[in-house]
Amino acid sequence: MTDARAHTPVDNGRHEYMTERARADERAGVWSGSWVAERLGVELAGDDTLPGLLGLALRRNPKRAHLLVSNVLGKHVPQSPSVVHGHGVALGRRVRDLLGAETAARAVVLGYAETATGLGHSVADGLGPAPYLHSTRRPVAGVARAGGFEESHSHATSHLLLPEDPALLAGDGPLVLVDDEFSTGNTVLNTVRALHERYPRKRYVVVALVDMRSPADVGRLEDFAREIGARVDLVTAASGTVRLPDGVLEKGQELVARYEALAAEPTRGRGSGEVSGPAETSRDVAAGGTGATGGTGATGGTGATPPLPGRGGGPARGAVGLEPSTSSTPGSVARVDLHWPAGVPDGGRHGFTADHRHRLEAALPGMARRIAGALPAEARRVLVLGFEELMYAPLRLAHTLEQTVDAEVRYSTTTRSPVLAVDDPGYAIRTRLVFPAHDDPADGPGERYAYNVAGAGFDAVVAVVDSAADTPALHASDGLLARLADHTPHVLLAVVPSYVPQAPHAPERPLMLPEPLRGPDFSSYAPDEVGWLLQDLSDVTLEAPTEEREEAIQSGGAHYAESLPVEYQPSEQYQELFHAALETSAARLARAVGAVTEIVLTERSPRPVLVSLARAGTPVGILMRRWAQFRHGLDLPHYAVSIVRGRGIDANALRWLADRHDPADVVFVDGWTGKGAITRELAAALRDFETTDGITGFDPEIAVLADPGSCVRTYGTRDDFLIPSACLNSTVSGLISRTVLRADLVGPHDFHGAKFYRELAGADLSTAFLDAVTARFPDVADTVDAQAKDLLSADRTPTWEGWAAVERISEEYGIDDVNLVKPGVGETTRVMLRRVPWKVLARAGAGADLDHVRLLAEQRGVPVEEVADLPYTCVGLIHPKYTRGATGADGKAVAL
Repeated sequence: MTDARAHTPVDNGRHEYMTERARADERAGVWSGSWVAERLGVELAGDDTLPGLLGLALRRNPKRAHLLVSNVLGKHVPQSPSVVHGHGVALGRRVRDLLGAETAARAVVLGYAETATGLGHSVADGLGPAPYLHSTRRPVAGVARAGGFEESHSHATSHLLLPEDPALLAGDGPLVLVDDEFSTGNTVLNTVRALHERYPRKRYVVVALVDMRSPADVGRLEDFAREIGARVDLVTAASGTVRLPDGVLEKGQELVARYEALAAEPTRGRGSGEVSGPAETSRDVAAGGTGATGGTGATGGTGATPPLPGRGGGPARGAVGLEPSTSSTPGSVARVDLHWPAGVPDGGRHGFTADHRHRLEAALPGMARRIAGALPAEARRVLVLGFEELMYAPLRLAHTLEQTVDAEVRYSTTTRSPVLAVDDPGYAIRTRLVFPAHDDPADGPGERYAYNVAGAGFDAVVAVVDSAADTPALHASDGLLARLADHTPHVLLAVVPSYVPQAPHAPERPLMLPEPLRGPDFSSYAPDEVGWLLQDLSDVTLEAPTEEREEAIQSGGAHYAESLPVEYQPSEQYQELFHAALETSAARLARAVGAVTEIVLTERSPRPVLVSLARAGTPVGILMRRWAQFRHGLDLPHYAVSIVRGRGIDANALRWLADRHDPADVVFVDGWTGKGAITRELAAALRDFETTDGITGFDPEIAVLADPGSCVRTYGTRDDFLIPSACLNSTVSGLISRTVLRADLVGPHDFHGAKFYRELAGADLSTAFLDAVTARFPDVADTVDAQAKDLLSADRTPTWEGWAAVERISEEYGIDDVNLVKPGVGETTRVMLRRVPWKVLARAGAGADLDHVRLLAEQRGVPVEEVADLPYTCVGLIHPKYTRGATGADGKAVAL
């Protein structure tokens, strides 16, 4: 691996781009990180350029209270657009020099949503003719995924890759990954791991404004590159570390809580003696506080916000960050028609080519003139405000406007990221405007923010959004435009048309797909219980030792679905636990089976086609089929199909189902929810399938026995309790392995594969489990009627609290990949049986539901920690830094 910091200057032309205001701030000795540094003892150490590039702020976060705020990114801090674009272009030129012109011509640039979408695009400008793509958190109907990954420590973690041309990621040239900050390397590792599985290549270049890795993290990228057999280079503008004193997290959390509480008070004093009322406080929340003392303590800084108007020369140290309206009369709001060039994408969400770049460059002067013509003649300070991921188009408009008008032009964007605001020149986030999301986001409504806009003295704000975000919520009385009009006399709205690629023609489908596999030839279930839309790989050796699989999976060298774990054979003591658990939980299981089946029959279809997600969903699907037969005399078709995290559902199985059944009647069935990864995977896969095949009607809503993660609407219970079918592997699932998807075994017209473990017939409990639960159906029939009635009338809207809990646990335990956190009894059991466990978190007071987990933990030497207020009965943690050295000679887990 090559670290480009060692070979190139780090100032990145900083003085070329600095404004006179920034130089004045620097001479005055005001650094926008001093407020945090003084109160928490945080020290920014490294290149001399760091204080000019970064400020510090605070946020509510269980792992890291401080936040590095870039002064040159154009996200939180309004900055000259020439500074923002110039930094990205300069980095791109350095990448071009590193790669050489010939290699650079074959490169593809990938930026990260939301913060680095504009930076990545600017890097692509500097690199030359390279196409650009950025990840997105916005699913787009009719556009298939080319991949995705998780950013475990972000406030919104799921990234999608939606290129118009999937071949964009399939070339053999270098992939240039661009983020604003390189702090641990976790996001880059997750990305490269996900992409390298599907589109392996020989070279990657990681680009960031600042490299802030700790000494412990510096070697990880080089180790990872060696493991995957690729070269990884690093190019940054500056480097350093954040030095944190002992107890900084607790002090930071206390400080944030205190200032948020002060901001929530209905009335309070301002630096100038002003008082704000409750409505104002709730509308423009920006927490601040009083009573802090001390000097600035550091020098440097670019693009600091000026003193707020009406404050008599600037606010007192530690003054409130709440911003009243600058006028009793709101400003005007008007539209300006950009005449955006037809066919040019609004950004890199679906890819942006060299041809797109040339056409945009040609149109920019005319669009800037239209904006300039709509600005009031007296405007001397103008902000162009972009929108979340839409950073590049507003940046280039602002850059061209800066060259067109005499006014001082600044650029920043709105964001999803919640940050504490404190009105102090030594703090990076001075004010905060709060408004509702206005683009109907896939993850539901929520607050959005604009920082350092209120009180910054702008005579006009040009809000640039895409057409998907030009909704009634944008224009509402509490929407973004109204918030801006409270603080500036003139607001212009410029709407860029959202680019949606044309759906490709549906590919030709194979003329014939095989009929489902059935018992007793495949599985120990009766032939009418389930048909497996799988291919039989029983004669192929697929098993590998658990330790080898874990190392390969976590290194990015293999996908978990490409091999199988060696089947765990339960001890006599463990089998006794299974039978005891089944005896005590059979009636509870029967009630949940009955309830979820009644909901399906009432809300989904009177004659549903049950399609279980193999293999955990298969016993549940059979039990639902049995309930429908017992209670209603229905003989429902039931199939099992494969779904693989990160690769989607078996498209050939969907084609088979669509040929023989109405997709609207299909109900997908699973055993339980954990954090909801499979729920998301299914929804995304069905969107992709509609795009590629043009077949609609499949409902992504999964029906589950238990929904402790609150991820679905169709469930029997939301309790996290022991489902005995989770206690074992194939011996409670018809002797079928988990499913396999490997390119050399599964062709484009094949079903995914699985194995039938005929040799385990003597230990098979599959039918015994089903019969034990079915035997309780008559006893619980009346209870099920009442339970189903209550559920049908209840608000079953998913809250996704399980996903939030996983993110919190990932932060608290320092786990880089949320996929290593497995919540709930069922998922924890899978960790103990199939993976290399690190530890088990158990809810304080959890009883018999965890007896089998405790026994497995004892056998494998895994600690069980009791945790208060755990939303699940237990959570299993996979070893987060696994190599075969992560277990001792006895095969038991050891500490990190």
